[in-house]
Amino acid sequence: MQTLVLLILIILLYYFLTRNYSNSGYQHIRTGRKQRLVGSLEQHEAGLLVALMAKVAKADGKVSELEAQLISLTLTDISQTFEEGPRIREELKALYNREKEGFENTLTIAQHYLMLTRNHYAKRVGLMEYLLNLAFIDGAFSASERMITEDIARALEVRPGDYERLVARFEAFYAKKSQQQTMTLERAYETLGVVSSATFDEVKKRYRALVREHHPDVLMGKGAQQDIIDQATEKLQQINEAYELIKKHKG
Repeated sequence: MQTLVLLILIILLYYFLTRNYSNSGYQHIRTGRKQRLVGSLEQHEAGLLVALMAKVAKADGKVSELEAQLISLTLTDISQTFEEGPRIREELKALYNREKEGFENTLTIAQHYLMLTRNHYAKRVGLMEYLLNLAFIDGAFSASERMITEDIARALEVRPGDYERLVARFEAFYAKKSQQQTMTLERAYETLGVVSSATFDEVKKRYRALVREHHPDVLMGKGAQQDIIDQATEKLQQINEAYELIKKHKG
């Protein structure tokens, strides 16, 4: 009888220890209702996502304007799931700025995300899709971007075939875009929905509004179909191309 009681106590102790370990203070992003941050953002899915975004955005040594806009909007979207959203956004922004300064902890961050999403493979694939969209959004996929996204995918235990299919889809999309006729200045104004006499400040304001409207919100799990995400990605590329052309024209 004593042996049985001791065995039960050991099982209960193991349960509580492993339960606490498996959670490890890490929390998921939750949609539908505001959540309260418990602990630090570094141990929350939101912080892990932003940290990985920072690594990919800075992988090629620079952050394009469209990348910056996407990151800004994503920080806003994530922060809006929290109580005290404005404060959380500032903390996420600070975390992003810290994490973009180095790459030595990239795999550790990805492994923590894996631990948090061990039973959610589709979520990890969705994260890789977002990170690849971020890497490709300036129209190029550098060797350094390829290397860091491969490393992250491997650490997240995303199957190589799934990673390669995502890369191939983005490569095909941007190859098709490069073969299409170069956008004219007139078409650029039409794309942004501004008149040619608009000031550059007006153009920039409109550009930012369109980025917000069309950015593919993969991270927040809104359940968008793949064709909707693809259309948003294509529209973003057109918006970016139009903006760059007008910016160059207006000096």
